Amino acid sequence: MTPQVLDKLKSVSARYDQLMRLVSDASVQADPPTYRKHTKALAELQPLVDGFNEYQEKEAELTDTRELEAGGDAEMKAMARDEISRLEQRLATLDDQIRILLIPRDPNDEKNVQVELRAGPGGDEAALFVGDLYRMYQRFTERMGWKWEIISSSETGTGGLKEAIVSVEGRGAFGWLKHESGVHRVQRVPTTEASGRIHTSTATVAVLPEAEEVDVQIDAKDLRIDTFCSSGPGGQSVNTTYSAVRITHIPTGTVVSQQDEKSQIKNRQKAMKVLRNRLYEAERQKQADAIAKDRKGQVGTGERSEKIRTYNYKENRVTDHRINFTMHQLDSALDGDLTELIEQMRSHEQAEQLKQATDTTSAQE
Repeated sequence: MTPQVLDKLKSVSARYDQLMRLVSDASVQADPPTYRKHTKALAELQPLVDGFNEYQEKEAELTDTRELEAGGDAEMKAMARDEISRLEQRLATLDDQIRILLIPRDPNDEKNVQVELRAGPGGDEAALFVGDLYRMYQRFTERMGWKWEIISSSETGTGGLKEAIVSVEGRGAFGWLKHESGVHRVQRVPTTEASGRIHTSTATVAVLPEAEEVDVQIDAKDLRIDTFCSSGPGGQSVNTTYSAVRITHIPTGTVVSQQDEKSQIKNRQKAMKVLRNRLYEAERQKQADAIAKDRKGQVGTGERSEKIRTYNYKENRVTDHRINFTMHQLDSALDGDLTELIEQMRSHEQAEQLKQATDTTSAQE
């Protein structure tokens, strides 16, 4: 373990001890918001402090065991060598775990998300693929025990979706889903294809962390709000009242329309939520792009123009192009079993972050 890492861990331990004293203070306990803030900080530091404490214990054991090896008889030396090997392996594992825990966490990882799906080139087949992705993410949400709520959707006459915007509420939702942003490609034989030729269609997915009002300040004078009659597929009128809402954020030109609800008030509330999330994501992406310029490697940019994954029905295959990972369980993935795909991506990102942290530390030495 490098001196820089040790200094950081000592600083974390000191902060942990300080927080322990604070939460034991009666005046802090009498102030619920402050108490919750400190206990949350303690919980975040706990794994790192526990790892550091064990590392120090194993390091002390290793020192004592090496002394035994140096002064013992042949049998004692053999036992000591076995113990030294075990302790060295454990210390190496702890070192890796601690370095990972030291990687700065994305502050958005625990947030709820807004998922936007849109059909790309491919006509009805692309819209059907959006429907497949919609059901895939809905089933994954159910597996995770999260809440799934439709914000808006636009269906086709063939059972597909031109686009859909949904809200997913659950602990760690953004951390799990953030790498799903990008172009998803499907290769399969459409049911309408008589000759059995494989067609390729695409859909875009955007995963946005849910923004609170404190995250994004929207000035009312920057908004233009229009109301109109909502309509169904093909322009068919489904509501003769002006319940549909279109909100334009004038400084950025961002336009959001909402017509799923019969109430203009509810449509406006939903539209404002979508607008707030999009503005927050635009600013977050701007900051990420600035950071990315200084990074040596990236696990994909998350841009919607980037092809990230291919779903091949004939071969029952899913391939993530960012990390060259392929699995032959397409049916399971479409049924919402995305854990392996997402974990592979998260592990790769973690390895890249660890490598960058190591390179930075080496450069400082």
